[in-house]
Amino acid sequence: MGHALIVEDDPDVAETMAALIAAEGFTAVTARTLKDARRQLATRAPDLVLLDLQLPDGQGLDLLKDTDQLANTEVVLVTGHASIETSIQALRLGVADYLVKPFNIKQLQGILSRLMQPSTLKAELEDLRAELDRTGRFGHMVGRSAPMRQVYEQIARVAGSAVTVLITGESGSGKEVAARTIHDLSRRRHQPFLAVNCGAISPHLIESEIFGHEKGSFTGADRQHLGFFERAHGGTLFLDEVTEMPPELQVKLLRVLETGSFMRVGSTTPVETDVRVIAATNRVPTEAVASGKLREDLMYRLDVFPIRMPSLHERPDDIPMLAEHFLQDIGRREGVNKRFLPTAIAALCRHRWQGNVRDLRNAVQRIYLMADGRDIDDEWLQPGLGAGTKARPPTVTVDDPDTLTVRIGQPLAEIERAVILATLKRFDHHKERTAAALGVSLKTLYNRLKEYAEK
Repeated sequence: MGHALIVEDDPDVAETMAALIAAEGFTAVTARTLKDARRQLATRAPDLVLLDLQLPDGQGLDLLKDTDQLANTEVVLVTGHASIETSIQALRLGVADYLVKPFNIKQLQGILSRLMQPSTLKAELEDLRAELDRTGRFGHMVGRSAPMRQVYEQIARVAGSAVTVLITGESGSGKEVAARTIHDLSRRRHQPFLAVNCGAISPHLIESEIFGHEKGSFTGADRQHLGFFERAHGGTLFLDEVTEMPPELQVKLLRVLETGSFMRVGSTTPVETDVRVIAATNRVPTEAVASGKLREDLMYRLDVFPIRMPSLHERPDDIPMLAEHFLQDIGRREGVNKRFLPTAIAALCRHRWQGNVRDLRNAVQRIYLMADGRDIDDEWLQPGLGAGTKARPPTVTVDDPDTLTVRIGQPLAEIERAVILATLKRFDHHKERTAAALGVSLKTLYNRLKEYAEK
């Protein structure tokens, strides 16, 4: 059974919280001032402190500055408005989460369900750091270079808190992997992690996909649909390429971050949600604001804790380790292990990877498939990756509007690209018809077209 201390000067709010906490199996005591709180701490160290920001004899955060009795206590801030300044200050002082008055009962229940002592999180981080020194891995991430070690320390700092995170970096640099690592180190790890690429969803569908819709709310809405915010309840929602979200939807996202509630399309009833948002973009946030791609107020709400992912050319020492990691992963899936010869590793290290880690992973996949034996040299590496490179086969040619000719030995990625672009042209750039003809989802088509535009 856990023990909670509620530091709240409003007696009605304090008693309501105490009753709710008791219903979850905790013991609870209340304090209305900092002086009362210090007296309670001296009597019994709590597992959880619900701390009001404004108290009659000072700021609630002052309690964290002048006592060492909260070293192994999870602290949740209770405030009338979760400002950016408060969030940053709370993060520095080790606050795990916050409740906004009038508080959301579901959020309170969620906080209680994921209660975890700070010492447990610290021990896990120490284990991860030891694993990094031993194997070069940190959670889902791979690499020992100085830029990556800086990212790991930032992740370790922010993972245990509830603040929003904005991850920036070039396409393919590993932003989603970083977001998943944050989730897996957080108190929300046992709840869903959902990722949505805001640039891969049709502008006509994105509001419904994120917030859901009611039956009959628009043509084709034959049933109620739960959006990402509801499906990620209690967990983490990763909004990739958030600057591609339509401006009118950015306003609604801002409201969710500020109030913890939203409305499905076609509904007037607010839905409460308890979700941590991690956003990402390959744009510079301030430049995205200047160009009208990102609302300034949303940028400040998302950018409470910024993390920048380095491009692969900034961490060249990690290329051999990453290539070996991808090769081993493919070998496990395919059932045949292969290995790089030194000539192949040297060629990989000489190349400038425009598509970053994703580009390297795709190249390793291609090399694995093309190499006949278990030893991989630089024979099948693409032009520009070494002097011993095998020449590229002729490109795919278009015979007529309905026919393509493919040469034997043509890379599968090039064939796929040619077929997609030719089909798109055949249907006058109608994406829904193109996706249907290719037998892929609209999201997959958008992802492919986005990749082609970036190269």
